[in-house]
Amino acid sequence: MKWAMDKRLMPILFATKIAAALALPLIMLPTPSVGQEEVVVLDSAVRVQVGAERTAIYLPGLRGRRVGVITNRTGRIGNVSLVDSLLRSGVQVVRVFAPEHGFRGDLSDGETVTDGTDPLTGLPVVSLYGDSKRMDPATIDDLDVLVFDIQDVGVRFYTFISTLTYVMQAAAEAGKPLIVLDRPDPNGFFVDGPVLDPKYASFVGMHPIPLVYGMTIGEYAGMVNGEGWLEKGVRCDLTVVTCAGYDHSVRYELPVRPSPNLPDMASVYLYPALGLFEGTIVSVGRGTGQPFQCIGYPDCPIGNFTFTPRSMPGAKDPPYKGRTCRGLDLSEYGEFYTRLTPRLELFWLIGMYQHATDKDHFFNSYFDKLAGGPQLREQVQQGWDEDRIRASWKEGIDRFRRIRARYLLYPDAPRR
Repeated sequence: MKWAMDKRLMPILFATKIAAALALPLIMLPTPSVGQEEVVVLDSAVRVQVGAERTAIYLPGLRGRRVGVITNRTGRIGNVSLVDSLLRSGVQVVRVFAPEHGFRGDLSDGETVTDGTDPLTGLPVVSLYGDSKRMDPATIDDLDVLVFDIQDVGVRFYTFISTLTYVMQAAAEAGKPLIVLDRPDPNGFFVDGPVLDPKYASFVGMHPIPLVYGMTIGEYAGMVNGEGWLEKGVRCDLTVVTCAGYDHSVRYELPVRPSPNLPDMASVYLYPALGLFEGTIVSVGRGTGQPFQCIGYPDCPIGNFTFTPRSMPGAKDPPYKGRTCRGLDLSEYGEFYTRLTPRLELFWLIGMYQHATDKDHFFNSYFDKLAGGPQLREQVQQGWDEDRIRASWKEGIDRFRRIRARYLLYPDAPRR
């Protein structure tokens, strides 16, 4: 998809940013009165074919072999699960490995995934998000090849890339080949944010990459392998089945929600900025119809939007369950303006902190893990403005871009 914008929208965008910085609800802003064709243009000629759909490339190498599949509900060929498709094609799938949210993708954020049996196929399902997030070598000893197919969203603290690293580690140590069926990165058109300090490595950030890294999961796998980021200096026997018709300028619309609390593209585009709030007192709308599209908390001093988190599938015990939260509705911003500003926005984080009545307890210990170190928290606490914070990222981002360029499988997006 290619996008164009009417220049008359820039003042509206600027006004939206100011409104957000001043904690005014976005719903008070006027709706743009320009015609739809002047706002967003969809190039219908663009047809992205994901790696899983390019069966002629990888199916011959799977037939007659014992296969383990690492996937979830996003691993699909059209409307059919990858596992179901492989079985129908005569591939001997022996075992399925399930990341966060489970194989069929209906478990809550952070909820333990247990071993079990898939009721639709009868296949054993092994958890990669339980007491241990690593593959048990015993679960792959009898396999000939591993296949990985999970939709990523291009944000460092989205845990599927950490699962990928552990899968690559296990495959390398066991001498098993790994095939990654690539998928576009919906946030792959920009690189931004602080680079992770390795001292703060965790499951929500393992490697020294920016918060938004602008790579598909296949490109990322190549970088992990090529940069020697696997433990003990091992290298994975890695094959990436690339997408066709994709480049990093494409705004790829996800056909399936990538996880329970990212229900649409507005939430996916807002996720890099709003995910940081999970290390604060601010709710991001889990347990509502607008997860990662609104922010607030009880007694929040700004904004006129209210929401009350409740227990629901994918959010069984959300923050502030049953309590009315006050804050901002960002759904309109996520629907449209995020497409025009390819960057990690900080004005909501800065504004929420500045208006907090109890600044001493605004951040919690999780924030530094999400941010990749203490620097961003300290900068906000010290009153740095957004431009100054951004300038502090430049050296790390430039260094990362030089590394990233070696592993890109698709043409890069123009830098703005």
